[in-house]
Amino acid sequence: MSIPIVAIVGRPNVGKSTIFNRMVGKKLAIVDPQSGVTRDRKYYHTKWNGFPFIVVDTGGIVPSTKDTIERSIKAQAQIAIEEADAILFVADSKTGITDYDEQIARILLPLQEKVLFTVNKVDSEKDEPEIYEFLNLGLGEPIGIAAINGKNFSFLLDEIVNMLPSQDEKEKMIDEDTIKIAVVGKPNVGKSSLVNKIMGQEAVIVTEIPGTTRDSVHLNFTFDDHKFTIIDTAGLRRKSKVKFGIEYFSNIRSLRSIESADIVLIMLDAQEEVSVQDKRIIEYAQSEYKGIILVVNKWDLIEKETGTSKKFEDEIYYTLNFVNYAPIIFISAKTGQRVDRLLSLILHINNQLNKRISTHEMNEFLKRIIAKNPPKHPTHKRIKFYYTSQVDTHPPVFIFSVNNPTLVTENYKRYILNQIYQTFDFEGVTIKLKFKGRS
Repeated sequence: MSIPIVAIVGRPNVGKSTIFNRMVGKKLAIVDPQSGVTRDRKYYHTKWNGFPFIVVDTGGIVPSTKDTIERSIKAQAQIAIEEADAILFVADSKTGITDYDEQIARILLPLQEKVLFTVNKVDSEKDEPEIYEFLNLGLGEPIGIAAINGKNFSFLLDEIVNMLPSQDEKEKMIDEDTIKIAVVGKPNVGKSSLVNKIMGQEAVIVTEIPGTTRDSVHLNFTFDDHKFTIIDTAGLRRKSKVKFGIEYFSNIRSLRSIESADIVLIMLDAQEEVSVQDKRIIEYAQSEYKGIILVVNKWDLIEKETGTSKKFEDEIYYTLNFVNYAPIIFISAKTGQRVDRLLSLILHINNQLNKRISTHEMNEFLKRIIAKNPPKHPTHKRIKFYYTSQVDTHPPVFIFSVNNPTLVTENYKRYILNQIYQTFDFEGVTIKLKFKGRS
């Protein structure tokens, strides 16, 4: 069986994200005084006393609301509740029972056997009597905690683990063969819509408001007998526009998502020109040597005639000439146009990441490109290549042995790189070259 899931639910700003962060031991969920900061479900594998489980931080539930975001948050939390083996319902001792608490309790009452009720912000003994008011919600005696300082937190975790399936039922090794994909791009480019289309459910919040995905959301799926983890990130904004607070942490997490991915889907808007920020995102993915696919979304909104896609492709490659090895695919996340083809392309790029060229092939290749274009240096010093070899995959790493690595110019390095792409077809793969002196 899969690892059991614990969902943290409650109205906004009762401390769910602080509880989440303390459970996993890292600052993963965004914690901010603003109400409604945690908008999407956030999953994380953690352990307590050797017992593994997945904890899910949800957006604060506002049961009766006309606000678009709050309605979406409610839907997200309900999905998490359905998925969960245990539900941690959080209330706030400082505010007492609110109408929202009562409405959420009514939602949870039919599921009471898997609900653990906790009242947060019980900072000292004098606050403990406040928790008895919450017996009126009908969910049993709550556990009083203070997530901010860890008061009574060990007892809470013991109780959570006691509710979960037994050890032999829940243990599951994380599959190392899972392909990790980061979906990145500017706010409102359609990242979450694409994830939802792939997952077949409302996995992440989608609204017309830019930046509605503020945390990175990790979701697992299978396609063509391959396992994937897809990461939908907060939209990356230019640093000059990012203030400290919510967007600052979301931006950092987006960059970390790129770092942890195998393949990065750079989402571009078909209705907008490629921006400086798009270039920065791609450059960061390149600096981490990731597989890269340029995904042009909202293709359904473009008026087309013969050659339209070729014209767009030429314009994109002209602007992004430094990443001309990355394939371009035109999709509509809204209609699902070419989404299956995108998944097949991801599999192809993953194969390219793991491709290995024999040492014999590489040295024959080196002879040919040197004969075609011998290396030169402005000082006219002699440059001699001895051999080359691919020493790693994922990403592919090629070492070149040369008499003096400092004499190899940047232009000649680009020449070698371009020749590798042309000869061996590493489509979508950022290749690493290393030059070393002969030992």
